[in-house]
Amino acid sequence: MKNNKSLSAPLERITVLDALRGFALFGVIIMHMLQHFGIRNGGAQEAVHRFPVLDEAVQWIGNNIIMGRFINIFAFLFGLSFFIQMDRAAKKGIDFRGRFVWRMIILMAMGLLCQSFYNLEIISVYAFFGLLLIPLFKVKNWLLIAIFSFFLLGGPRTINVIHHNYTTAIELAHIEDQKSTEDQVKTEQQRNDFQSPRELPEHIKNPTFLNTAKFNYKERLPAKLNYQFGLIGRGYITFALFVLGLLIGRIRFFEKLARRKKQNKKLFIGFLLATLIAILIKNTLPSIDFGMLFRPEGQILPSSILTALAMADLSMVLSSAALTLGFILLYQNGKYKKYLEVLSPYGRTGLTNYIMQGALGSLIFSLWAFGSIFGGWGAAALFSFGIVIYIIQGIISKYWLEYYLYGPLEWLWRSLTYLKIQPYVKKKPGQ
Repeated sequence: MKNNKSLSAPLERITVLDALRGFALFGVIIMHMLQHFGIRNGGAQEAVHRFPVLDEAVQWIGNNIIMGRFINIFAFLFGLSFFIQMDRAAKKGIDFRGRFVWRMIILMAMGLLCQSFYNLEIISVYAFFGLLLIPLFKVKNWLLIAIFSFFLLGGPRTINVIHHNYTTAIELAHIEDQKSTEDQVKTEQQRNDFQSPRELPEHIKNPTFLNTAKFNYKERLPAKLNYQFGLIGRGYITFALFVLGLLIGRIRFFEKLARRKKQNKKLFIGFLLATLIAILIKNTLPSIDFGMLFRPEGQILPSSILTALAMADLSMVLSSAALTLGFILLYQNGKYKKYLEVLSPYGRTGLTNYIMQGALGSLIFSLWAFGSIFGGWGAAALFSFGIVIYIIQGIISKYWLEYYLYGPLEWLWRSLTYLKIQPYVKKKPGQ
């Protein structure tokens, strides 16, 4: 990190990416509102603002159109941003690798700090994957495609399941050989203990921010890591999208958008058809209880679960691609660009807005704040509330960027990256 040069002027941006990032974060806040920002408050709240038919429709939209798709776009854009930073540095003769490592360490620290109130935060995981991208920056395109395909189709998950089934088979055989009546009684007692109602955790019995933070680090953080890197393997899809972003950046896709309108229409139609085909194939597969992947102890997992998960992941990524291309096509249309450009300020201050989403979600749903009020709201009401929050954040972002070069956390991240206070206030004409 010897070179303190900044990579580029703050306004050297591909504007469609800012708008697309703002679009992605809209889906993120809506889905997190429907999920109560991952805050489990015991269900003691009074049910209010509920409209059964509308709530069911909104929840369906959340589960089948929003969930996973918008955060996929957010992840893809992270990988693309990595390429843009490294590429601009290389063109200026700057070796940005060491600086980028430090940049990811800072981001990971931010994410882990946010974990205290925002247990759904993902930027700490993104920071880890960002580090893994560094050695991939100069590898051949065919190898990037192979890595992307391996992770997208569940290669690591397959390895995990094979290892789990192998070790479980050995354990079960050993237990069978040495099983006694006493062992059977003990096993049955353990099963009953697991199925019996659990005592309410301290952060629900005695709701304070400190107790919530302890719970988030002690219970929710390990659970998140298991979800990302365990048998579910959500993190492997995220890393595949990081690699895809790097690859798309390398072929200069977004730099050639103006010359690719017809090709983009064909791509959109292709991704839309591929999504429908993937969904049809997925729906023909036998129903699988994915819950067994969270607690697989003592179970031999069927191979069919790998196929079902791979198809679910593939259909979700294809639908994310269709959403992205659809957004790009609208953005390239003069009639709609001016409306979609409204999302750009939100995207330019994406880190600030993402973390503020988590902070607001914590206040809204935690029992130590307003959880007793909002915890009982129906899906439609929460959907509407999420839109209101998003609009307010967007308005603040727009006016903030009229006076400042970066969002507050973007400026802090940039200053810490270069270990030097960066310019912040916009210069007025003539200054």
